[in-house]
Amino acid sequence: MSALDATQAALAAEHAAVYGYGVVGGRIGAERRTEATAAYEAHRARRDALRRAVRDLGGTPVAAEAAYELPFRVAAPADAVRLAAVLEDRVAGVYSDLVRATGDRARAEAAAALREAAVRAVRWRGSDVTFPGLAERAGPVRS
Repeated sequence: MSALDATQAALAAEHAAVYGYGVVGGRIGAERRTEATAAYEAHRARRDALRRAVRDLGGTPVAAEAAYELPFRVAAPADAVRLAAVLEDRVAGVYSDLVRATGDRARAEAAAALREAAVRAVRWRGSDVTFPGLAERAGPVRS
């Protein structure tokens, strides 16, 4: 995968995360609303940075979809928490690909984004995975 393709994929994932956090924010309980808002803002900032990165690589940034299909129905605060964890897992996976496809400063930025997504996923889920961003190796941590 080229750096441009991986950057476009990360941008598309951030578009989906921003959309998803709109749903999360509409269903999350008051006790976690600040956390959801912070995650939403973090994904918006990453999305904007990725748009610039795509242009710097000579591409035209992929546009956001009008709507995204959610992996399950989000009707209650517990569903919103679960969706937030899924969104972070998905973003971490795409940033894992970006780490592999880029070098230097772009790789460091992608690694930081992967780490941030993994930390947010742990906070939402209440547990972690062995290899964040690598779905084929992910599994619960054993003590």
